[in-house]
Amino acid sequence: MLRTPTGGAGHGTAAAGERAMSIGTVLLQLRDEFPEVTISKIRFLETEGLIEPQRTPSGYRKFSPADVDRLAQVLRMQRDHYLPLKVIREHLEALARGEQVALPPGGGQGDPGDALRDQDPGQATATRIGRAELLAATEATEEQLEEWESYGLIVPAAGGSYDAEAVTVARLVADLGRFGLEPRHLRAVKAAAEREAGLVDQVVAPLRRHRNPQTRAHAESTARELADLSVRLHAALMQTALKATFH
Repeated sequence: MLRTPTGGAGHGTAAAGERAMSIGTVLLQLRDEFPEVTISKIRFLETEGLIEPQRTPSGYRKFSPADVDRLAQVLRMQRDHYLPLKVIREHLEALARGEQVALPPGGGQGDPGDALRDQDPGQATATRIGRAELLAATEATEEQLEEWESYGLIVPAAGGSYDAEAVTVARLVADLGRFGLEPRHLRAVKAAAEREAGLVDQVVAPLRRHRNPQTRAHAESTARELADLSVRLHAALMQTALKATFH
């Protein structure tokens, strides 16, 4: 049973005497239990309405201890029970009403693909699924998956499992295929992504090699931020190029 977390429904308001924390401090607090959580992930959950940190007049996020408790609760429901955000939101609303919520053991509430769809697109996740689950989540055939893997578009982890990015890529490749774009056509897209990743790595490499663990953690969050900016720039340039073709 889950019980109402500290702070109840007012998770976005810090009580008197509570120490407000920056998003970087929150990240470090969560790292022991959730080593792969990133600033991008926290912001994603805020965008989805799962957490509501206060903002300073200059726009910086400030998290109360109750915010951090709630955030950890959301991450546990995703990690341990494969719950999609819609279900997590319903559970949290029930908790805010003072109700007790029984969670299914080990992802008993259905499709891991549903939970993976609710992951931050720019963020790696510890949640992994098997080959059969990937095929079910993407509605792909074994032959399609083998072809995607042969072109390096989908890469299984050690042991043959797949992460959230594999689910996202598989769905996008399948969607593009309906327009006649085959995996061989997408090699240039993959190569461009790898070049952009190389640029990001050049920026964060000195931080990643640092002895201080906090600095190494900052390297990962910086890489995520740079990746997010790169994706947004790519989208803007794509829109600009498309407009030019129609004018």
